[in-house]
Amino acid sequence: MSGTSLDGIDAVLAEITTDGETRLIASHYQAYTDSLRQQLLSLHTPQPDEIHHAELAANTLACLYADATNTLLSHAEQDKNGIRAIGCHGQTLRHRPDAAYTLQLGNAALLAELTGITVVADFRSRDIAAGGQGAPLVPAFHAHALRHLSIHRVIVNIGGIANLTDLPPTGPVRGWDTGPGNMLLDAWIQKHCGTHYDKDGVWALSGKIHPDLLEALMDHAFLRLPPPKSAGREQFNLDYLQTKINAIKVPIAPVDIQASLLELTAQSLCNAIKHECPATQEVYLCGGGIHNGSLVKRIAALLSPIRVTSTAAVGIDPDWMEALAFAWLASQTLHGRPGNLPDVTGARGARILGAIYPA
Repeated sequence: MSGTSLDGIDAVLAEITTDGETRLIASHYQAYTDSLRQQLLSLHTPQPDEIHHAELAANTLACLYADATNTLLSHAEQDKNGIRAIGCHGQTLRHRPDAAYTLQLGNAALLAELTGITVVADFRSRDIAAGGQGAPLVPAFHAHALRHLSIHRVIVNIGGIANLTDLPPTGPVRGWDTGPGNMLLDAWIQKHCGTHYDKDGVWALSGKIHPDLLEALMDHAFLRLPPPKSAGREQFNLDYLQTKINAIKVPIAPVDIQASLLELTAQSLCNAIKHECPATQEVYLCGGGIHNGSLVKRIAALLSPIRVTSTAAVGIDPDWMEALAFAWLASQTLHGRPGNLPDVTGARGARILGAIYPA
């Protein structure tokens, strides 16, 4: 799994039984270089000869995915012949369900050649072809692994974009993107401090929320849309942020902007839970945002007295949730089982997701 945060690759080795029970055996994180991160970021906007550069990036990613796979298997002392398949999400370059397409880079054919292992990739396109958002897809795994018979749970993933899965004891499972997660926080601190993320939210915590800026940021058309919905850099980026800052007409200290961005993530997420999932009893967090202590504390305060904790409490390490989910989705594909939830994505029906590249 490599997500919208553009930080690196999460790789897991998972054992999945015929009925879908999933066990994490080993994990490995492989960071992107600064040059690759910048290359991928630049491809999110038009540039000369961008198709050529995108294909070169896809080849680079395939090599990195192969390296991550080989390192993982070596650490786990697992021979590749014991692996049924690699489930590879790829790196999202465009996500435009409004225009009926999504694009994840990764060159799955090259990955299969480099590893000698069958690859399942391109999970989102079929759902979009069926009229869905193509995202989020992880709620299907959440429903399979974490739904409780009597407790209303919400699972929250805070990656570049934040998304939630609504797991009532009975009735349909729902899920959608709630707005920015780490994306704007990371971009702003990178611009002003030269670091990739705000460790534990310390910089944001040292600033003050600017009420007018927060109000302007919360006044985003995406945040007012009802689910199903999904988002990406197309909606939440530095150009969008700068436009909102410029409209305030008075100088705002960069650290106060960071504080306001943290509040944007927290409020947009918590508002979605309060308005759409009012019977929630427990909230479990996963994704990179779990390591931002300031953000986690703010979410817990906004949702009090609802219990807010990490998915580690229910048996899944929060750092590996998404990678584990795409291993499970690959298994669904190989067994001819649907991987999407129409109530989540808005697709016309359940669909078998992904394209298979045999070893």
